Amino acid sequence: MDYIIGIDVGTTSTKALLYDLDGKIYAKANKGYTLYQNVPDMAEEDPEDIFNATLQAIQEVVAKGIKDNGKVLAISWSAQQHSLIALDKDFKPLTRTLTWADNRAEKYAAEYKENGRGLAMYKRTGLPIHPMGPFYKLLWLKNEKRDVFDKAAYWVGIKEYIIWKYTNVLKEEISMAAATGLLNMKTAEWDEEALKETEVTQDQLPELVETTYKIQGIKSEYAKVMGVGEDVYFVMGATDGALSTIGVGAIETGVLAINIGTSAAVRSFVDEPQVDPKARLYCYPIMNGKYLVGGPINNGGIVFSWAHDALFGAEKETAKLLKKDSFDMLTEIAEKVPAGSNGLIFHPYLGGERAPLWDANARGSFFGLNRSHTRAHMIRAVLEGIVYNLYSVTLALKEVTGEPKAILAAGGFVQSALGRQMLADVYEHEVVIPDSYESGSLAAMFLAKMSLGLEDKLEDIKKYIGSEKKYEPDDATYERYRRLIPIYIRLSRELATEYKSIADYQREFPDAEN
Repeated sequence: MDYIIGIDVGTTSTKALLYDLDGKIYAKANKGYTLYQNVPDMAEEDPEDIFNATLQAIQEVVAKGIKDNGKVLAISWSAQQHSLIALDKDFKPLTRTLTWADNRAEKYAAEYKENGRGLAMYKRTGLPIHPMGPFYKLLWLKNEKRDVFDKAAYWVGIKEYIIWKYTNVLKEEISMAAATGLLNMKTAEWDEEALKETEVTQDQLPELVETTYKIQGIKSEYAKVMGVGEDVYFVMGATDGALSTIGVGAIETGVLAINIGTSAAVRSFVDEPQVDPKARLYCYPIMNGKYLVGGPINNGGIVFSWAHDALFGAEKETAKLLKKDSFDMLTEIAEKVPAGSNGLIFHPYLGGERAPLWDANARGSFFGLNRSHTRAHMIRAVLEGIVYNLYSVTLALKEVTGEPKAILAAGGFVQSALGRQMLADVYEHEVVIPDSYESGSLAAMFLAKMSLGLEDKLEDIKKYIGSEKKYEPDDATYERYRRLIPIYIRLSRELATEYKSIADYQREFPDAEN
């Protein structure tokens, strides 16, 4: 039997799934690594740790899933966006991986926002004005880490580095290049003005290729460890955002894809570049004349994890004794509170925020607390705040792409009945949940099949997705949300005037964050 491995290099871990050619999953593996946050706004990872995680994950799924002399035809890649690594002339890292969550370039993003150059750059490249972008990270390195900047022979992201390490081939596919802010979204070539401003040359960047581009042949030492043939194909794949959208079947214009994992996003494909006049959304070319418009959100399930750890320590211990999942226990607690949490609103900006604020200084808050509120109200308000935030991004997306004709959702958040219903009620729209939980890996597998000539049309991924469940808004509930959401949005605008002040205080007195 022949197999394809879809691998997703995420912010906190790498997942590998082993598929047969019919899309059936035979094995899964998940390997984590450390996110270094030693100083304020820093968010780095060791590229060698991530590489080793991919090696171990592939080794595990091959060992667990392949029987009777089966063969892995291809390994196809999904990865986190906006990462940046400096390499020397021998391709050795001069830096750790600066992830999308690294906000140390905030000063330069703020300058570009104030002087108008950021908006001009956004209109050419589709990258919002935010320190997540490698464009702004390069400005920071150029001005504040000049010794490293001058030594750099190449600038790459984590996916390009990993594939180079396996194959000795350095390429970058279009969707990942678009997320750097160095690619002109209309020409799909490196943008001359962006290169000029960062003082990066084309020779320092990988050659651009399509998402289905394949490389055959990997180093024997790695093939032996993984248990695959040296002739295996590496398919470039795409960004996690693009593939998670494809993987739920949100291919047509007008279909909205919502993904709520550790972070979250709202996205939609369009057939030509569409930028937001207010620069609240990104617009990246992906493949075959398709562009992805959307808003990424820092604060998805990670906020629920914070509330779980910070507010419900006793329940965690109780769950252990009962041999029950503590997150499920919290969801059950939240279900006992009425929709709207009795007027308690939570702004989930615990790690700054990208869309819709694009403010690295944003901070979280509860609003409306009174003596009647309990921890149960707080945990429900946290879940509702995540969905309110997504909805506020969707309002911006509607201005650019129009009313959605369908909403597809995936991610850990919608694995609970409460999360699914909350989404339908806030959006006042039917929400469809595909059975394909690992949508990014599934889409990576499908791109490999296209690359190998085993599939022709992107739309045909739908036959691999399986069944879907549909959830309708509850008439008795959504009126409460309809009343609260405008308050949530107005509050976020009012509080925005003080985000920088409180963030500066926390930087000056770091113990204030602990």
